[in-house]
Amino acid sequence: MNAKAPAVVLRDVEVRTGGRRILGPVSLTVGAAERWVLMGPNGGGKTTLLTVAGARRQPSRGTATVLGRRLGAAPVRELHERIGHTSHRLAEMLPDRVRVLDVILSGKRAALAPWFETFDDADRTIARERLHAVGCDALADRRLDTCSQGERQRVLLARALFAQPELLLLDEPAAGLDLPAREALVTALETAVAQDPRLTMIVATHHLEEIPPSATHAALLRAGEMIAAGPIEHTLSSGNLGACFDLDLDVGRRGRRWWAVARGPGRARTQPPG
Repeated sequence: MNAKAPAVVLRDVEVRTGGRRILGPVSLTVGAAERWVLMGPNGGGKTTLLTVAGARRQPSRGTATVLGRRLGAAPVRELHERIGHTSHRLAEMLPDRVRVLDVILSGKRAALAPWFETFDDADRTIARERLHAVGCDALADRRLDTCSQGERQRVLLARALFAQPELLLLDEPAAGLDLPAREALVTALETAVAQDPRLTMIVATHHLEEIPPSATHAALLRAGEMIAAGPIEHTLSSGNLGACFDLDLDVGRRGRRWWAVARGPGRARTQPPG
């Protein structure tokens, strides 16, 4: 991919299932080496947008171009090998009893298991380097089903990073994590970005506290529609986030970390976004 070309370009994209529109029409351009956060309530369309951006689903209408290849006109297998992806669905599909190092190795070809692939010492060295980068060196020879939820999320991140992807997509990676596990994951994401400045990243989340400090842009989805998108400091305003979550919110930033609280317990919005 041309270093200056956008990583993802969606033009009037719609996704329908069972005759019902679940996304769109949305248009979004994610530039190379940008780090986006994708926010919105449950059912807002975040996962659906990530499956299109990850070349896992074609739009029902509109056009999607990923890493310079238009969906529907390019072999998706080739694209999948250039994209790192983590999600709860993927976590559920991986075999629990496999060794953690083998889980990382399965990321070489974006496979669900390593049994039908051949790996050499160089591959195993890379796998251990990826584990080190996410702070999980000690897990290499453990079985995946013996890892805590936080450890599993970092293992999945290391797997997604194995092949040095150009595009990294993470669907609510911190969901269900306690505070130490969440902070360990955020640190691991920051390490990944620091080690590969060319990496483009999109992270879907419900919570501002989970946003990596290196995030440069944000997009807000509600009921399949784009509420706002652009540079993070302009997009994550009280008005935009209030419209997205239908709450009257205070939003702020301490250092490079974000927070949001309702102005009163569960107080719904009464004013249009400012």
